[in-house]
Amino acid sequence: MRRRNPAVRVLPVAPALILLLFLAGPIAYCVWIAFTDLQLTGQAHSSFVGFANFRRAFRDDAFLNAVRLTLVFTVLSSLVGQNTLGLALAALMKRASKPVRTLTGAVVVTAWVLPEVVAGFLLYAFFRREGTLNAILDWLHLPRQNWLFTLPILAVSFANVWRGTAFSMLVYSAALDEIPAEITEAAEVDGAGGWRRLWHITLPMIRRSIGTNLMLNTLQTLSVFGLIWVMTRGGPGDRSQTLPLFMYEQAFQNSMIGYGTAVALLLLVVGSLFSVVYLRLLRTEV
Repeated sequence: MRRRNPAVRVLPVAPALILLLFLAGPIAYCVWIAFTDLQLTGQAHSSFVGFANFRRAFRDDAFLNAVRLTLVFTVLSSLVGQNTLGLALAALMKRASKPVRTLTGAVVVTAWVLPEVVAGFLLYAFFRREGTLNAILDWLHLPRQNWLFTLPILAVSFANVWRGTAFSMLVYSAALDEIPAEITEAAEVDGAGGWRRLWHITLPMIRRSIGTNLMLNTLQTLSVFGLIWVMTRGGPGDRSQTLPLFMYEQAFQNSMIGYGTAVALLLLVVGSLFSVVYLRLLRTEV
């Protein structure tokens, strides 16, 4: 048996390696900045401060609040919202008629392809005090409220679910199409109900797609900035200020580039931890 040339095995990752060469300089510079006291204004030279920015972050109540809200936002809108709704839509569309599949797919994908800022303005108009949601509640004779003030993190989480579910739906639609029909038919003949088929057949057979989808959705959700900025700007106060918004505030509004970059590196670490967990789970399923 002929052994494959090592150069051929590297070809699939060659584009990533080439991109890394171009980004290596900026990445190294950003890492260096995180260990300095670089500021945008009022400073002629920056100084190396070691881990001072990182120590400051873990002693900063605003940073810890941003970490907590980032985790809440990620769990609600990615792990639960987009993942569950995407799977449900994919399963329903598999059984729906062609016109229903076409219409549903067009509506869901349209929300996905909208620019983040446009989607933010649409959801702001939906949740604001004089917005669509309160108009519907008035029509139903139900109490209204200022959703962006009383429940801001839930509002932006719903917005991210609305915008990002299409990706999960497409991933799961492709995965469900790969399940052999005879397996499902055999389970039906044996008397397995819908929920038992879902739990014992469908989910185990698409587990790798679930893991991949969760990893990609989680990394995308951790970096969401424009949607939240347009809807709440992290407010009221800091009740919807996730890590990307906190990083922006420290770096560009408070002019503390070094501290803001340190926060960005910590966000990168959080994303890396999620990735490692998902990759290990996928590896155990091989």
